[in-house]
Amino acid sequence: MQRPERQGGMPKLIQAVMDSLRHPDLRRKLLFTFGILVIFRFLANIPVPGVDTDALDDIMNENQLLGMLDMFSGGALRNLSIVTMGVYPYITASIIMQLLVPIVPRLQMLSKEGEDGRKKINQYTHWLMVPLAMLQGYGQLELFSRAQPGGLPPAIDGVGLSGDHLLPTVAMVFVLTAGTVLLVWLGERITENGIGNGISIIIFGGIVAGMPLNFSRAYTVTDSVFTVVKLAVLVALIAYLIVYVTEAFRRIPVQYSRSTFRGGRVYRQSGGTHIPLRVNSAGMIPLIFAMSLMVFPGTIASYFAGPEGSHNFANTIWDVFSPDQGYGWFYWSSYFLLVVGFTFFYTMVIFQQQNIAENLQKQGGFVPGIRPGKPTADYISGITNRLTWGGALFLALVAIMPVFAGLLISSSAADAETLMLISSTGILIVVGVVLDTMRQMEAQLLMRHYEGFIK
Repeated sequence: MQRPERQGGMPKLIQAVMDSLRHPDLRRKLLFTFGILVIFRFLANIPVPGVDTDALDDIMNENQLLGMLDMFSGGALRNLSIVTMGVYPYITASIIMQLLVPIVPRLQMLSKEGEDGRKKINQYTHWLMVPLAMLQGYGQLELFSRAQPGGLPPAIDGVGLSGDHLLPTVAMVFVLTAGTVLLVWLGERITENGIGNGISIIIFGGIVAGMPLNFSRAYTVTDSVFTVVKLAVLVALIAYLIVYVTEAFRRIPVQYSRSTFRGGRVYRQSGGTHIPLRVNSAGMIPLIFAMSLMVFPGTIASYFAGPEGSHNFANTIWDVFSPDQGYGWFYWSSYFLLVVGFTFFYTMVIFQQQNIAENLQKQGGFVPGIRPGKPTADYISGITNRLTWGGALFLALVAIMPVFAGLLISSSAADAETLMLISSTGILIVVGVVLDTMRQMEAQLLMRHYEGFIK
């Protein structure tokens, strides 16, 4: 590996950061992004009215699933703050719209209308986000208003849509929904006036904000600095592999034929380029889908499970899908297979939306040795399927990384998942956001004739 070049005694990366801060426009963008993140962290510490914070803290400490979700909210869930749901209702709405585009003819037409069509689809996504946020907000309030497993008292005194609970419940639901809408608006301001994708930056800020607490918790539980170091090394290794696979792609050579007119004659010219097909085209979406399905059975069973030691169907489901029971081979095998399946499904959806073969034919492009039209589509589809196997297996291994972490620290996979400084899904999000932000910084620096981050 090459050592970083130095300019004036400083590594190239630090020099690039200094260059970005030295330019007024870039400095303004960076400070604006940082200011929005400060506002987000301030909002994450304002609790919803009517919450028993002591009972909520006990619930969060006992329930490992909620602890994992709290990490993605950057501590907002632990406080049941006004931005507890983060931007995840918007992400859910975006995923639903992406799945509906190839199915609904009206949306399919809008997707082909360029920038105006994308703005219209984005508007539909915002409309869909509001009812989803209301449903999710009411569900979270219901969760914390019930007696918790282990005999813990509820954190909210009564939630319902009738009687004396109606107005307080409606008020809390509207507050949580408004918090999500506000965060999405702040994220879009980052996209317009700051650096990076605003929605991703908000998620990134929440995950990174929870890392100091994760370090402290890992040390408190294990009482071993060496174990914490081993987990930190494992996280660094996962991050390196994610960067390697995320940046990996295969080049499909493409030729373009052009016609020029000179002196009344037609001259044919050809130019060559390539189409980059990524190994992991689906990103983190398959992990989110699979995690949602794996969480659902345990969550439902927790409300019907009997006393500890009793034998009924709900208790059996709870034993299989509950993190408090240590999971098992069935849980991790199902998680692995679901991630592989969703990776192929989502990659197929993306591939159909891109219409690569059709766009190539319209632009006069062709793959050497392959006829335009359906043969080109079949050829690219075959390569995409083979590449997706690599991306799917990698994502599935990332998903079950707590199993390997458990072997590393001689503990169960559930304990390892709790102790990991940041979950594998969180690492995937953080790495993706950092790479995307660095590319945007690189472009901004090159526009101003500075040397960027990436050589």
